[in-house]
Amino acid sequence: MQNGPAVRRRKLGAELRTLRTGTGLTSGEAARLVGWHQSKVSRIETGASGVKPADVRLLLDAYGVREGQRRELLLMLAGAEEAGGRSRWWHAYRGILPPTYRDFISLESQASGMRTLETTVVPGLLQTPEYARAVTRAAVGGVDDERLDALVEVRLARQDVLHADPPLELSAVLDEAVLRREVGGPEVMARQLDRLLETARLPQVRLQVLPFDAGAHVGLTGPFVIFSFPSTSDLDVVVLDQLTSSLYLERKEDLKAYAEAFDALRIHALSPHDSLDYIAGIGDGA
Repeated sequence: MQNGPAVRRRKLGAELRTLRTGTGLTSGEAARLVGWHQSKVSRIETGASGVKPADVRLLLDAYGVREGQRRELLLMLAGAEEAGGRSRWWHAYRGILPPTYRDFISLESQASGMRTLETTVVPGLLQTPEYARAVTRAAVGGVDDERLDALVEVRLARQDVLHADPPLELSAVLDEAVLRREVGGPEVMARQLDRLLETARLPQVRLQVLPFDAGAHVGLTGPFVIFSFPSTSDLDVVVLDQLTSSLYLERKEDLKAYAEAFDALRIHALSPHDSLDYIAGIGDGA
């Protein structure tokens, strides 16, 4: 269990070590190829220290990795300002976003897939501006209007991943409580339900509702997010969001447990088609 930056360092280091051993090079030989001391390669591979994008490029060139999604992803994990056409736009909000939130956005922007269980609020990627404002105002006590505006801007800017090329593949399971809780009042909630119906029709979005009559389920322990990345499952990570921080789980046994839990939730939830009808019924006051 690590914070976000540590997870990325460890995963980046593990990938670089795999690439190095695949070429038959020792860490000392790799270091000599790029003009470093062997200890620097070791620190990078164990995640003990950060690494600049320029250093990652040197290693990838030395290992013969010149094209493809893996190179782009590893450069993004190292903090490259732009890779695969996705810029690090959230840096403009560095002064108002806590590090854990910035790292979550970074992972979200790099991921190819996202599986999420929500038990209290609509996922950020599916929120309307009015709903996002109401949620943010409630979550961040005493925030002034200027900072509130900026935080809402960030929430809405994150939604661009659903329209990127390629777009993020989103699979979301929503507890019925998410749909019944009138965040921002009836009018705001009505527009939010319409937005869910609209977004759920995108080909890369799969939305399912877990109705109250499904009874007890594994999701009662709380919401979670599973990020998946292109080319390799070794970079997948689970995020558990808490009030003041986020926990990142990267062990294979944790990933397996949460993936199985999500699959079980999807089985207990309504089908995507029936979920749209259910949401529409709530919106109509049924």
